[in-house]
Amino acid sequence: MRITRPAILILSLVLAWQLLVAVTGVPHYILPGPVPVVKAIFGNFPTLLFHLKTTLTEMVAGLFIGTFLGTGFALTMIVSPHLKRWMLPVIVISQAIPVFALAPVLVLWIGYGMASKIAMAVLIIFFPVTASFYDGMQRTEADLLELARIMDATPLATLRHIVIPSALPAFASGLRVATAVAPIGAVIGEWVGSSSGLGFYMLHANARMQIDIMFAALTLLSVISLALYFSIDRFLDKLIFWETKKELTHETPV
Repeated sequence: MRITRPAILILSLVLAWQLLVAVTGVPHYILPGPVPVVKAIFGNFPTLLFHLKTTLTEMVAGLFIGTFLGTGFALTMIVSPHLKRWMLPVIVISQAIPVFALAPVLVLWIGYGMASKIAMAVLIIFFPVTASFYDGMQRTEADLLELARIMDATPLATLRHIVIPSALPAFASGLRVATAVAPIGAVIGEWVGSSSGLGFYMLHANARMQIDIMFAALTLLSVISLALYFSIDRFLDKLIFWETKKELTHETPV
């Protein structure tokens, strides 16, 4: 059932796509059907694979660096309330500036290489990780903190054995959100200026009216984004093994 349901969902979406093209008669240069897109994937697979590696590297590197910086900032704010007064406004102000507007500036400062795209991904990933982890640590149960105080635990031991484990479910939620938005930073950076990557290849195909190839690149981008998300989701489930997911149900009163 775990594989059957996604397979049925994907098949239904593909059939709906084909039905939309057949019923509306939309020109292929507006919306090609799934068959030409699949042919474009196999016909241009080596080129697509080359650009896919670039985009995937940018996404994974941005995710690692953004998560590392986000957890570091959250821990620093919890450990040092004095530094928190200086860091928290900076984090909020950094999100008040549209990240997309920073893309040309990052390309200008860092260059057209992979570093500016990774920086874009880091900027997008950093905030949800920081906010969720910090909020989770702040909501540590008071009874547990009181127990640690009674047992004369050191601040480091309290942080390590009570505060951080209590915040891991919130951290996991933030990391899942960050993983879902990681492709945005990489692709926006490639649109602004690059020489490789699926975002760059989509722009290149669009300029040449190769719409089937553009959709082929978009399909592969969706596939690697989903694969990365479910890999992180599975890893987090194993990391936070004591936190079981609960199904919310609403029973209608009789």
